[in-house]
Amino acid sequence: MIQNKIPAGSLLLAGLAAFAYYKYSKLSPDDKSNLVATIKEKGKKLYDQYLPKELKNFFESKHTDSYKGDFESGTEFVG
Repeated sequence: MIQNKIPAGSLLLAGLAAFAYYKYSKLSPDDKSNLVATIKEKGKKLYDQYLPKELKNFFESKHTDSYKGDFESGTEFVG
């Protein structure tokens, strides 16, 4: 009989995610916005420091070239 085993790392990761969600749900709205702002700031810093210039140029040109229309009219990204 074949038994399906769930790796311990997966269970640990799921537990950590559940705990993080619980802690986030208990934060006040101001604390939530500060947390999101801090994460965005750190992400932009990592993007600026570690992403090679060629990839930055590729993503920036692809983003601006593929956008047709606007959000108000309901048109979507093309590409």
